[in-house]
Amino acid sequence: MADRIPVVVLTQAGGAHVEGYLQGLAASDICGPVILSDPDGNWADKARQILQDRLHSVVQTPAAALQQVSQGPSLALISYEARLAPPIIQSALQAGCHVLAEKPGCVRVEDFRPLVQLADSRHQFLMLAFANRLKPEIESARRLIAEGSLGRIFGIELHLVADQTRLTNPAYHKQWYASRERAGGGHLIWLGIHWLDLAMFVTGSSIVAATGLTANVGGQPLNVEDSAVAALRFEAGFLGTLTSGYYLQSGYHSHLQVWGSQGWLKMDPVNEKQLRWSVYQGPRAGEIQELPPSTTPNSYTPLVQASLAAALRNDSPPLTAADSLRALETVYGVYRAMETGQTQTIG
Repeated sequence: MADRIPVVVLTQAGGAHVEGYLQGLAASDICGPVILSDPDGNWADKARQILQDRLHSVVQTPAAALQQVSQGPSLALISYEARLAPPIIQSALQAGCHVLAEKPGCVRVEDFRPLVQLADSRHQFLMLAFANRLKPEIESARRLIAEGSLGRIFGIELHLVADQTRLTNPAYHKQWYASRERAGGGHLIWLGIHWLDLAMFVTGSSIVAATGLTANVGGQPLNVEDSAVAALRFEAGFLGTLTSGYYLQSGYHSHLQVWGSQGWLKMDPVNEKQLRWSVYQGPRAGEIQELPPSTTPNSYTPLVQASLAAALRNDSPPLTAADSLRALETVYGVYRAMETGQTQTIG
């Protein structure tokens, strides 16, 4: 087995988090030669600076980059605006690459489902970039629940709130993620989707029904929501809520709390990065236990490294195509519920 895996980076001037992905590649000892598709000439200098001699070549088009992929495992890292992403993802899969793609990867869930089918039929990974899954406090919370420490889950509460300030910037109004036609939605599909994925990942239960409301409460000249609320039913039978919005002057407020028949846990994955929990039975019953705050920076490096390792070794990926699809189905289910006034079945 080779000890390095070639990588194709397919992006554009409006690609999101590209620098973070490049840093993740540079930090990995199993990242092989990197081929960058940079049609706008926006990322080549940054890629040379970060990747140095790992950058094998810079080409104009995704097709030209994918032509350089050799036989054997390879990873395509794709960061395109959502409206343009599906055919790029399809081309990478057809070229034999495993795929890690910037979310949401589509503006209609109907455009993503065939990509999942294609990836599954070829036994290739298709992962949206839900990097929060790999945070130590998230993995510890998942383990506590899986071990039964909280008993049967009763409910979950989530919020992810960012700054309204960015929405007042005229330059922001021109970005693809500020346009429903180009992004598929606003805060919910750009940021709230991370917490929807975490809710399912931490509890080990898929969302099977969703309803909700969206609005532009800040009044900025945008045709996407800056505020969303959702009510969720999970496959295991418990319920959850999500608040997703641009409300602050700066920074983030984040919260994830789970209640079970034998205890509870809560955390702020963005700021404190500290897990707290309490159980109702045993030698530490009633005591609030704490996992020391994580020193892991908020970055895409762990996700990139885990994706490289899974692709090279044909191991379990950080998330599956089905995981990615279920998060998208939930977001678009909330949007559909807003339009129709009816709770939507997910999946």
